[in-house]
Amino acid sequence: MADSTERFLCIASYEKGHDFLRQCAEMGVRPTLLTLEKLRDIPWPHDALEEMIVMPSGLTREQILNTVSWKARSRRFDRIIALDEFDLATAAEIREHMRIPGMGITTSANYRDKLAMRTVAQNTGFLVPEFCRVLTYDQLRDYMDRVPAPWLLKPRSEASSLGIRKIKEAEQLWRALDEFGDRQSFFLMEQFVPGEIFHVDSIVSEHKVVFSVVHQYGRPPMQVMHEGGVFTTRTVDRHSRDWEELTSLNDALAPSLGMVRGVTHAEYIRSHADGRYYFLEIAARVGGAFIADLVEVSTGVNLWREWARLEVQSLRGETYAPPGSSEAYAGSVLCLAQTADPDTSAFDDPEIVVRIQKHHHAGMIVRSDDPVRVRQLLEHYSGEFRRRFLATMPPMEGLTPA
Repeated sequence: MADSTERFLCIASYEKGHDFLRQCAEMGVRPTLLTLEKLRDIPWPHDALEEMIVMPSGLTREQILNTVSWKARSRRFDRIIALDEFDLATAAEIREHMRIPGMGITTSANYRDKLAMRTVAQNTGFLVPEFCRVLTYDQLRDYMDRVPAPWLLKPRSEASSLGIRKIKEAEQLWRALDEFGDRQSFFLMEQFVPGEIFHVDSIVSEHKVVFSVVHQYGRPPMQVMHEGGVFTTRTVDRHSRDWEELTSLNDALAPSLGMVRGVTHAEYIRSHADGRYYFLEIAARVGGAFIADLVEVSTGVNLWREWARLEVQSLRGETYAPPGSSEAYAGSVLCLAQTADPDTSAFDDPEIVVRIQKHHHAGMIVRSDDPVRVRQLLEHYSGEFRRRFLATMPPMEGLTPA
């Protein structure tokens, strides 16, 4: 008799998705976690897992696919879930090979490949900074003659702001491409647009955004990544133009790239020059840097649990009902810390609701009914964090190959 047990295979290159795994287990789905050997001793929610499979770093996609196929000999996986952005392409390849429902390689590229997402968004009528693929040199020359410097040279498939270079003149580009060699086609050129950067985190169900919330970064993430500093983000005033226009823009854009159901983390910029909103990038995942915690504080919605609920109900042919949400304002402040366990107890404002506990990180989340109060607290804390805690650290390696 065939085994009717419902199972998800969840892939994670970083420690994340604990609540997703727990929600699956609570709904009767057995999750298997595929992660890195070096993450073996992380306090994963083992009580929620049917099994944890660990693999060494640097495996090819074929080796990962062979491992999953071997495991599938003894159990059927109903869904393949990439808990981290680095695993999106691997999960898509496994789905296509095993004919499991979900985003395939082409659609997943629209939420992973910066060139793909910009091309589709532009062709669909959304504003994007002017860009050019790094492929045909005559196109690059024409682009640099037409679009004023500076430009950004961006890896097409890196998460966040990793690997971005600011290019001020043509010769600087050619030197960089010589350095990249055969890897240069994995980059794109984009006009640098100064402005205020926002992120919209949302839930998509049956091609429709059913929940979203808008936040604004303090300093641009690229600046924090490259120059160091303190990361902040806060809920946008719900009565503002930013909230209204970005919510509308995201409602149209997030599912337009092909997502049927899932969660998205999208970034937009309001240009200083013309005041218009430009699409920067979107990912088919929950936002990092404790953004999920921030969203939960500001709205009461746990994106990890809702994503799991969405996937399980889809598997069972049930209709997903979006969660009710609250309308508080929240903000987070976070930085790499010089000490392993920095002490933030000197900060005792009543608005502090979360003290982030992570090795070599200092962080807090605040909540208030007043967006102005949140902004004031973040401005104060970012200065104090810079003075008391701030350190820098290189990024970690991932599981999925380049």
